[in-house]
Formats: sequence, structure tokens, C-alpha cells
Amino acid sequence: MRKWILIAGMLLVFSCNNGVVRNQTLGEALGTTFNIIYFANEELNFQKEIDSVFTSVNYSLSTYIPDSDISRINRGDSLLVVDKMFREVFELSREVHKDTRGYFDPTVGVLVNAWGFGPGNQVSMDSTSVDSLLNYVGFNKVSITPENRIVKDNPNIYFDFNAIAKGYAIDRLALMLDRKGIANYLVEVGGEVVAKGINLEKEKPWVVGIDDPQVVTGRKLKLLINLTDRALASSGNYRKFRIDSVTGKKYVHTVDPITGYTKNSNTLGVTILATNCATADAYATAFMAMDLPEAFKVINSNKNLEAYIIYLDEKGVAKEFLTKGFKSLLVE
Repeated sequence: MRKWILIAGMLLVFSCNNGVVRNQTLGEALGTTFNIIYFANEELNFQKEIDSVFTSVNYSLSTYIPDSDISRINRGDSLLVVDKMFREVFELSREVHKDTRGYFDPTVGVLVNAWGFGPGNQVSMDSTSVDSLLNYVGFNKVSITPENRIVKDNPNIYFDFNAIAKGYAIDRLALMLDRKGIANYLVEVGGEVVAKGINLEKEKPWVVGIDDPQVVTGRKLKLLINLTDRALASSGNYRKFRIDSVTGKKYVHTVDPITGYTKNSNTLGVTILATNCATADAYATAFMAMDLPEAFKVINSNKNLEAYIIYLDEKGVAKEFLTKGFKSLLVE
């Protein structure tokens, strides 16, 4: 993600034929756009609550805000007591890190910065630089105390929760709507989604589109799925990359925490369905870094995940992998 900023949203209200009111809030946050649709018996405006969620997540988890909790920890503050959000993201990250055999690792931040994809300074990378920075990577090198303080084996370890924080923010927005008694809603931030209930305007499940990763300019939907009481997150390298101005070499934003190098793999795009968006977000990122056989093993062993992966075979031909559960949701 780019800078985590918040811009006021726009409220749209529509009355449906069945007597319910369709409320919609559009805006920008977390360096991208958001779109929240929710149904009720009356016109509602949750803009204040939405702003509060984004602000709280920013000041807990954004590496782009100098006085956020994560920025202070990255600068070496060992006395800071983190909030509940930080702890929840930390503990979920630990679970996904273990399940993906280390391929999801928020301590990869020092490498993300060095390769030019974070708020820190980009450096000239070679094998010596990579080997040196790998000393500061490893989620087994960090822990959280019962008093909610972060302990790092090395003060140079740098947290970067960008691969899970956007999904977590969506979950917090969904939780806010749940607490307001909203039973039917769709929360979308930067293409990641939580859907609950149905689209009462059409009296059908929510329909969500998935981008075609082989379309570099503009957008083209690859397929549509019905989504109810599930979360969806996608990851891909087709839009997030940089070109070295001197060598012309392409560097993708996926950094392999095992090797320390950016990963130009034959995986083009990954979409994951899970019970919450933070989990879907984390696994989608991990599977972009993993070799396909390893990713398939994790997917097949985790009954809480459904997956759709677009990849290139050994001949460079685009192929698709869909779990049975994902395939059942396709809109014909």
C-alpha cells in the first residue's frame, strides 16, 4: 500500500422497492478507495464511525505515520504498550507464518524497504546486502508479552503489516456494522471484500468481480462469484512493480522472506476466500511468494480456505486452479 491517508467519503442513499433503504459511503483511505453498501429500514450515515476505524488502524499499524505504534516499535521503542488491534494482527500473523512455513512474515519489512517498496530507504541490493538483511527477518525472532509489549531479538527488525492490515481494517469496518445491527452489507477497500447477508436491492447474494491479472493497463474482470458471509482478498504482481531506471530490470513487490529476493514467479494472481479478510489477505500474499506445489499443499490442508490461482505452466500458457468450494460460487 502507499501512504495511509484518509479522505472524507461521500454518502449516497437510495430507497428500494421493498421498503428498505440502500446506504452507500464512498471515499479514499489506506492509499486506495473504499465502497461500503449497507441496508437498513432508514437513512443512516456512519461516516464518523468509518473515519474512526481507518484512523485507529492507521495509528496502530501504518508504517507511513511517524508516531504510529508500529513506527515507534520499528524505531526501537521497547516500552510501548500496543493496543488490541496490534495484538490481534500480531497473533494472526504468527498463525499464518507457521501454517505457510515462514512465507508470510511481517518482519520482511527491512527487505521491502531495501527493494524500494516501503517507506524506508531503497538501497543497492546484491547477494551480500540480502544475506546481511536476512539477519533481521524472521517472525520467530519477535514476541509479544502478556503486558502487550513487543520484544525483538535484534533492534533492527522492522515490522511491516501492510500485507494483512488492509484486510484487518475491512474486518473492523464489518464489526462496526455488526454492532450497529446491520445484517446485509458489502465492505470493499482496494478490491478486498467482506460480504454479509444478501444484496436486498436485488434480493440475491452479493456478486464480486475478480480482475484478470494478464491485463496490465485498465481493468478486465476474469470472473464473477456469489459472496455471502465470507471475505475475499487478492494478490498479484501485475500492477505492483518498479523498473530500475539504470538497468531496466523489473522488480515485483512480492519479497520472498526465505531467500530475501523479490519473487518473479509463474503465479500471476491469487484470490483467497476465508471467514475474515485479514486471514484472506495474509494467505493471498504468502501464496504469491511460495512455489505453486507448496501453496497447493497448504490450501488442500486448510479447510477454512478457498482459492483461485492463475498461473503460467512450463510452456507459458495461462492456467487456473480452483478449489471445489470456490468453483461452486461462480456466476454462470
